[in-house]
This record gives sequence, structure tokens and C-alpha cells, in this order.
Amino acid sequence: MTDTTYSDPNVTPPIAQAVPLGLQHVLAMFASNVTPSIIVAGAAGLAFGGPEQIYLIQMAMLFAGVATVFQTVGVGPIGARLPIMQGTSFAFVGVLAGVAATMGLSVALTACIIGGVIHFCLGVVIKNLRWLFPPLVTGLVILAIGLYLIPVAIKYAAGGAAQFQMEAESFGSLKHWSVALTVIVVSLALKFFTKGLLSNAAILLGLLAGYALAFALGMVNFAPVANAAWVTSITPLPYGFEFNLGAVIAVTLVSIVSAIETVGDASATAKAGANREATDEEISGATYADGLGTAVAGVFGGLPNTSFSQNVGIVGMTGIMSRHVVTIAGIIMIVCGLVPKIGAVIASMPLPVLGGGVIVMFGMVAAAGMNVLCEEKMTRRTMIIIAVSLAFGLGLNLVPTAVQYLPGVINTLATSAVAPTAIMAIGLNLILPKDLD
Repeated sequence: MTDTTYSDPNVTPPIAQAVPLGLQHVLAMFASNVTPSIIVAGAAGLAFGGPEQIYLIQMAMLFAGVATVFQTVGVGPIGARLPIMQGTSFAFVGVLAGVAATMGLSVALTACIIGGVIHFCLGVVIKNLRWLFPPLVTGLVILAIGLYLIPVAIKYAAGGAAQFQMEAESFGSLKHWSVALTVIVVSLALKFFTKGLLSNAAILLGLLAGYALAFALGMVNFAPVANAAWVTSITPLPYGFEFNLGAVIAVTLVSIVSAIETVGDASATAKAGANREATDEEISGATYADGLGTAVAGVFGGLPNTSFSQNVGIVGMTGIMSRHVVTIAGIIMIVCGLVPKIGAVIASMPLPVLGGGVIVMFGMVAAAGMNVLCEEKMTRRTMIIIAVSLAFGLGLNLVPTAVQYLPGVINTLATSAVAPTAIMAIGLNLILPKDLD
């Protein structure tokens, strides 16, 4: 039963209870938080397990914590002051991986900085834009993100991806799949047959089980861990500042979708923890924190941040609405980000281990999109919008040569799966008559 004492965001449980609860929030989102950085680093051609990839992983942890503190503690209008955990967003992976592969991390991270500033400004008008993003549109975008990422998960589980140039004879080997399947089996077993911390940290513990098996099979190289320092040095603009209008537009489009997701998470948190609706100030504050966290992270090499929905589930499960519990979680992430050896341990994780985890994570992203779409009645109009939006979004991604004559980043945007799905869904939802059936 929910303890009404903790339905107030400003009340903190005793420290002996607050710290484990904060750690629980970290465990629930840790693996999902670092995965986008690993994927974008690979798309940019950075060495797997190398110092540059380790740095990006550190920044993912550090600025997830910083953005969380922006959200829970707040400054002026910034921050919902609700127990909302921030982390690196999967929504941007398709666009940023494409930009990083074709134009480099300098363009991608510059777009993140500018996109974060624009995202911040959305806080002024976000409550007036919600009508553009009904469940039909947001559900389609989330579904497209998951479906776009699933092939990446399969490649990792099989032992590699194109950007890592793994040897053909090792790709798809039984050794690789045995490690990936261990992660999946352990994750599912813990998720559905245990409770509390074990259940909430199921994917992280599954990754640890796969990591242990990979180590036993001689697949782990700890040399980067030994060489990594104990304290990090943070570098502003580590890849420089390189503006590209198309990349900024692409990131901004995804930022709008991310902002709407955060509005949903803020509303769900208020409902789950205090059985009330989120106020306009909380929604605007959550959006400000989202954008500020993204812009600051981009300055130092981090990817865009957003609210994490799985942590909303923890608030609902525990009934503890205290924002200070999540502040503790944010501080834990900041500490992790400041210790390069932690990033090196994550970077030493063999691809099949990561692949097993992201098969579950990316599949859950797609399932979450389907869950949102279930809020819509499946009329002929709705099904047409779903069919055409997904056909364009995923079709152009699967057959990129179909738009090979589009210039530069427009081509990247068109083949990103997410952007064309979102644009088509918004357009059709506005154009098609409501009485189509």
C-alpha cells in the first residue's frame, strides 16, 4: 500500500531507505543510458573499447546525473521538481548515428547543443503544442524507433556490426549467441520471477551474467580498464563546433517528440505518486530541464537527455514520490561519470553481451510504442496513418538508395526511420478528415 507520507515530492524518506531507493532508480536505467553512446560512437568509427568511446560513455553517465539534478532540484522555472530520472535518449540514435557516420561527431554534437537550446525554449509553449502529438503520432514515433534499432541489436548479438568490421567467420557463431542468449534468459527470469531490486535491475544483472560468461570464454579484454585513470578530465567541445543546418533541423524534430514524451512522463509521475495531474509549471519545468540537460551535455560530448519512463514505473510501484530520492540517484550517476575506470569496464563489454541486452531494450521500445497506439481506436483512418507512416519511415531506411539523390543531411534525415515517420504521421493526422470512416 502507498504510504501517503511520501506522496509529497518535498518529503524525504529516512536516509537508510532513501539511498537504496535512489540506487534502485540507477539500476533500472543504467544499461539503457549508456547504450546510445556506444552505438553512436561505433557509427562515428571510434575504436570499440578505445579512450574516445570510454569518454562518451562517461559523459552519458555524468550528464544523466546532471540533468536529473536539474529536473529534481530545479533553478527558477527550470525543473519539474518531481522524481523524474533523466538519461540518454534512444529517440536520437537513428539521426545522430547517421549524422556521425556521414559528417562526424563535431556536426552531431553541435546539433545536440543547438537542438538542446531550442528544446529548452519549447518550455514556453509546450502546453500549447500537445495537440500536434496525440497518442497516434507519439506511438508511431516510438514504435519506429524500436523497429529501427532491432537490426542493430541482432548484429551486436551475433558478434559485431558493420562499423566494427568483425571477421566474417566469427559473426553469428554459437559462442556469440550463447552469450547473448544468457543475457536474455537471465534478464527475463529476474524480471518475471523476482521482485524489488532484482526485478528492477533485471537487464543490468542479465548483462553481468553475460559478461561473466564472456570472460570465461576469453572474450573480455581488460587492458583498457587497467590503462584508464581514476579521475576524469572533462573537455569542452571535444570534437569542435561545426554547424550544419540539416543536422540541426533533424535533431530539433526529434527534440519536439522527446519533449512530448517528457510531458507524458511528468503527467504519469504525478498521477502514479500523488494521484493528481501535473501542473502547467511542472510540465514547462520538465521541458526546460530536458533542453538544458541536452545542451550542457552536448558541450562536453554527451548525447541528448530525456526522462526515463521505466523510472516512472518505480514511483508507481513504491508509492514514494520524493524527488530527493531521485536526486540521490542523480548524484550516484555523476560520481560514476567522473571515474573513467567505470566507463572502461562498460566499454570492455563484448558486443554479444550488449546485443543480448539491447534485443530486450529495443524490443521494449517498440512494445511501448504499440502500447501507446492501443489508446487509439483502430478505425480505417487510424490504420491508414499507421500504414503509410511506417511504410515511408521504415521503407526508406531499409532501401536508402531509393533517395540516394537527396543532398547530404536531407538524405540522412529521410533514411533515419524516425523523422519521416513523425513528419508523415503529423501531416496525415492534420490533413485526413476525422469522419473518414
